Amino acid sequence: MTSSSEKVQRVYLTLMLGNTLAASFIWGINTIFLLDAGLSNLEAFAANAFFTAGMVIFEIPTGVVADTIGRRVSYMAGTLTLMATTLLYVMLWDISGPFWAWALVSLLLGLGFTFFSGAVEAWLVDALDATGFTGDLERVFGRGQIVTGIGMLTGSVAGGYVAQITSLGVPFLMRAAVLVVMFFFASFAMKDIGFEPRRAESTVGEMREIARNSVKYGWKVPSVKWIMLAAPFTAGVSFYAFYALQPYLLELVGDPKAYGIAGITAALVAGSQIVGGFLAPRIRHLFRLRTSALLLAVGLGALTLTLIGVIGQFWVAVGLIAIWAMLFSASTPIRQSYINGMIPSRQRATILSFDSMLGSSGGVVVQPALGQVADTSGYATSYLYGAMITVAALPFILLSRRQRPPADAATGTPQTEASVESETPGPA
Repeated sequence: MTSSSEKVQRVYLTLMLGNTLAASFIWGINTIFLLDAGLSNLEAFAANAFFTAGMVIFEIPTGVVADTIGRRVSYMAGTLTLMATTLLYVMLWDISGPFWAWALVSLLLGLGFTFFSGAVEAWLVDALDATGFTGDLERVFGRGQIVTGIGMLTGSVAGGYVAQITSLGVPFLMRAAVLVVMFFFASFAMKDIGFEPRRAESTVGEMREIARNSVKYGWKVPSVKWIMLAAPFTAGVSFYAFYALQPYLLELVGDPKAYGIAGITAALVAGSQIVGGFLAPRIRHLFRLRTSALLLAVGLGALTLTLIGVIGQFWVAVGLIAIWAMLFSASTPIRQSYINGMIPSRQRATILSFDSMLGSSGGVVVQPALGQVADTSGYATSYLYGAMITVAALPFILLSRRQRPPADAATGTPQTEASVESETPGPA
């Protein structure tokens, strides 16, 4: 591994740390923040659904931006958009704004995150290929999960206690400040390596061509299509399971104002994420096929959600959420390596954005639906429904596995995986 590839990894890990730290200041108190602003459970999760709807609407356009103008430009645009919309959130909370305003700003908040999704991951993979990296992608993505967990651990604890000793709006102001720092960091540290921005005579025409090729090399490739279609079920439930945890645990502990507990619980999830990132490359080597690890993680994840719904005890719920988060985090680097091994560099950011869009589309439907279940039947019941929705992802992972793509059994970066023979991989 060259010094250049080491530098690429350091920049990537710094970007992941800054993004997560900024976002996680409010993760422990976001749902409480919305309820405190006067929204019902249905309205709060509907506002979250508008956020994910924004990601659905803007994923492809911003992915095309990353594949044409550049991944650094996309990232920097995301920091500015998120900073502005975060400040608008604080304003709405302060004035107890109407639901339609929350919906609109949440939609724009989704736009900000779409500038990140696809762009950072595509930047990393192409830069590693260009600098001669020959290691396993799972290890790099696993380190990203560890750093993300550290950022979440720090941010969620700090955000929860800052909210408790000041007000629920202060963590959002902290988020905006960190986003400004990340904007300037990316401006000088994040160079497009292994990728040449294309400034065609017709920008719209170039974007259309990339979008068409992304469909060709993404959606029309069965192994890629099926693994992407599993995302609405797993990602949609993950959005709800995490955010519903905040009011649910306060309900179990019997103190609706114990914001610090919500922050600590989010930090526990972060700790589980660190463990999951550490275990990801080790779990990968236990299986011949990446899809075997994914099937096991999704199945066990559904089981833990079921137990959360059945056992209504605070500490048991905390422990089960930690297990669920660890499973989700350990499987994420494996899934990232799997899908990156099946898509070409030129359309990488757009296809990854399309994958993220499908995951977000699940959140658009799942969050308000489970929020309504929580309003009518309680949080415990909503977790049982979440488990059933998660199980629906398993057939799609199996369908992707049946296509026998070389990336299922390969190791390394997409460049090295491309050299793997297209032989039929054996069972796990």
